[in-house]
Amino acid sequence: MKDAILYLADGKRFQGRALTVLGETAGEVVFNTSMSGYQEILTDPSYAGQIVTMTYPLIGNYGVNPEDVESDKVHVKGFIAKEFCRHPSNYRATQSLIQYLEDHQIIALEGIDTRALTRHLRLFGAMKGIISTEDFDEDRFSEELQRLPSMEGSDWVKDVTTPEAYVWPADEAFRGKKTYKVAAIDCGIKRNILRILAGLGCEVHVFPAKTSAQEIQACDPDGLFISNGPGDPAAVPYVVETARNLLGVVPIFGICLGHQVLGLALGGKTYKLKFGHHGANHPVKDLTRNRIGITSQNHGFCVDFGTLPQGDVELIGLNLNDRTVEGICHKRFPMYSVQHHPEAAPGPHDAQYLFNDFIQMMADFKK
Repeated sequence: MKDAILYLADGKRFQGRALTVLGETAGEVVFNTSMSGYQEILTDPSYAGQIVTMTYPLIGNYGVNPEDVESDKVHVKGFIAKEFCRHPSNYRATQSLIQYLEDHQIIALEGIDTRALTRHLRLFGAMKGIISTEDFDEDRFSEELQRLPSMEGSDWVKDVTTPEAYVWPADEAFRGKKTYKVAAIDCGIKRNILRILAGLGCEVHVFPAKTSAQEIQACDPDGLFISNGPGDPAAVPYVVETARNLLGVVPIFGICLGHQVLGLALGGKTYKLKFGHHGANHPVKDLTRNRIGITSQNHGFCVDFGTLPQGDVELIGLNLNDRTVEGICHKRFPMYSVQHHPEAAPGPHDAQYLFNDFIQMMADFKK
């Protein structure tokens, strides 16, 4: 292990120790309040461009395995914990988290006061930062961070979307039975979304983010899904245009970035949250069912409901921590979206029923 430093854009520094991978990495520093699910977090494409701090003090106690990944690689720029477990214990584990981070060449930092770092980010907001084992030259760090692009205005979707279209088939239980063909725009889609849709009888045709509405219509889908993803939704106008052109043409369901894209497609605006929502313990009220669910969240931007067309768009979900928008639907078009992650991975499954709503919406549209 080697001494390492986390240097933030406002000049705050935290000194700790790096694991086996040495060097330097930079990104937006955010915190995640999940107690577990670190492998899903690491492989969630929505974290592209970010250094993730885990607020729970001991990370890695159950190791990692090949089944709990949400994409084909680790997307975080860096990973921070108070302490990484050296001796994981779980019958599903195939290796330790430390070895996993080394295999994927992810710089990880431990030994800092993660509570103090979390409080700092809550007070001053998520900000750019550098983890370095090379030197502790703060003047150089400051210059590097000034050159690092901000999350606002940055298109990270182009870096994580699939390069080519592919099909995720419905589960074998639906062979020979009626299935739904879903076109999915991959802005950084998580595999558990595909697993759930397949388990509900959907054949999912996954398209690159820059696919046009005409190309999607050519596959004659029963519905359109717009996925989660990283970065600023206002920086992906090509996805917004596709969504706008398909409103009212096919039933649409959006999650996270997909929700923000639909807000923009409807004529609304988005804004950056101070420190975002990242964790698996966020209470959300479903206003249509008058019920509360604990949800998984990972986003730094939010839809401004007041900018949406009044009378056409209805608020269907509300974050009970800060009263931000967690869901919208259209009163004339078959469309709804949620800011949180009903597919969990990690997190509770309280809101997974929203996928069934999508199936029902497709069924009703075909009548």
